[in-house]
Amino acid sequence: MDKERMEKGKILPLLFELSVPAMIGMLVNAIYNIVDRMFIGNAPHLGSMGLAGITISYPVTLVLMALSLMAGVGGATRFSIALGAKEDEKAKYFQGNALMITILFGLFFMVFGNIFMQPILKILGASSQILPYAKSYLSIILYGGVFQCVAMCGNNFSRAQGNAKNAMISQILGAGFNILFDYILIMKCHMGMEGAALATIGGQFLSMIWQLSFLFGKRSLIQCRFIHMKLKKKFAFLIIKTGIPAFLMQLSTSLLNIVINGTLGTYGGDTAISTIGIITSVQTLMLMPLTGMTQGQQPIMSYNYGAKCYERVKETLRYTIIGSTIIALSGFCIIELFPQTIISMFNQEYEIIKLGKIALRIWFICLPFVGCQTMCANFFQAVGKVKESSFLNLLRQCILLIPLIFILSSFFGLYGVFVAVPISDMLAFIITLFLIKKEMKKFVG
Repeated sequence: MDKERMEKGKILPLLFELSVPAMIGMLVNAIYNIVDRMFIGNAPHLGSMGLAGITISYPVTLVLMALSLMAGVGGATRFSIALGAKEDEKAKYFQGNALMITILFGLFFMVFGNIFMQPILKILGASSQILPYAKSYLSIILYGGVFQCVAMCGNNFSRAQGNAKNAMISQILGAGFNILFDYILIMKCHMGMEGAALATIGGQFLSMIWQLSFLFGKRSLIQCRFIHMKLKKKFAFLIIKTGIPAFLMQLSTSLLNIVINGTLGTYGGDTAISTIGIITSVQTLMLMPLTGMTQGQQPIMSYNYGAKCYERVKETLRYTIIGSTIIALSGFCIIELFPQTIISMFNQEYEIIKLGKIALRIWFICLPFVGCQTMCANFFQAVGKVKESSFLNLLRQCILLIPLIFILSSFFGLYGVFVAVPISDMLAFIITLFLIKKEMKKFVG
C-alpha cells in the first residue's frame, strides 16, 4: 500500500484500482454459489431435487460466511484505521488476531455442524425427499469450513493492504478449480451432490493456500507472524465489535433464507424451493459487484478516517453511490429483458421455468435502489460506527423483509413472498437516504 497515495492521491483512480479487481473477484466468487446449482440442476439424476437440496443447505453456509466476515471485515477495518493513524504495530496484531479468530470459527463450525446436521436440515425445511440430497452435500462442505474462513479473511486483508489483485487471483483460482471439477465429478464421474461439494471445498482450499502464502510472505505490506496470532483481548474485542455489522448482515441473509424456504414450502412445495434457489443464485451474481465495490471503498474510507481526512471519505462515498447505481440498473435491465433465458440456464423443467420467470421479474423490480443503500450502509461500517451500520445492514433483509413476507404471504400466498422483496428494498433505500444525509451534515472535515 502506498500510504502517501491513500492519503493524498486522486480518489477516483484509487477507487478504480481497488474496486475493479475486488468486483471481478466477487463476480468470480459468485460462481461458488451458482456453478454447483447449474450443474446439479441440469444433471439428469439430480434436477430439481438436487437444486432443492443445495438451497436448503445454503443458510448453513451463510452462517459460516457470516463468522468469516465478522473476523475478516472487522479486522481489516481496524487494520486500515490503524495504518491511517500511523500505528503499524497495532495493525500487525489486528491482522494476526483476525486470522486466528477465523480459524477457530471454522473449526467450531465444522464440529458443531456435523454433530447436529440432520436436525438442522429438518429445521431448515428439508422434506423426506430433499433430505438425502442436502445431507450428501453439506456433510462434505462442513469439512471445508476452515478453508473458506481463512480464504475470506485473507481476501479482506489483501484489499486492506491495497493489493486487491491478490484477492482477485485467490478467488479466480478457487472458482476455476470449482468449475473444472464440477464438470469432472458431476457430469463425467456421476458423483452427484458429493462431487459438487468436493469441487467446492477443493477450490476453497486452493484459495486458502494462496492467501496464507501472501500473508506470511514478502509480498505482504504487513507480514503475518505467529506471535501476532496470539489472541489479545483488546484486539480480539475490537475486531469482533467492528465486524458485527458484517456478521449481522450475512446472518440476516441466512435467517431470511430459512423464512423464505419455510414459507415457500408451505405455499409452493419443493418446486418453489427449487425456483428460489435459482433466484438467490441470480441475486448473488447481481449483488457481488456491489460487494466488490464496498470492499474497494472500505480501505480508502477507513484509512482516511483514521488520518482525519474527512472530505476524502465523503468524496469516496459519492463516487461509489454513482458507480453502484449504474451497476444495479444494468443488472435490472438484463433480468427484466431475459428472465426465461436466465432460469433455463439452471433448469429446463417446465414448472420451474413457468414460476421462475415471473418471480424473477417481481423480485428485482427495485434492484436499481439497492446499490446506493449498500454503499451507505458500508460507509458506517468503514468508519467504525457499529450501531448505525448494524441497523442498516439488518434493515433491508431482516427488519423489513421478514415481517413483510409473513404478512403478504398470508394475503397473497406464494406471490406475496416475491412482492415483499421490492417493497422492502424501496423502504430500506428511503430510510438509509435519510440517515446518510443526517450524518453528512455533522461529518465535516
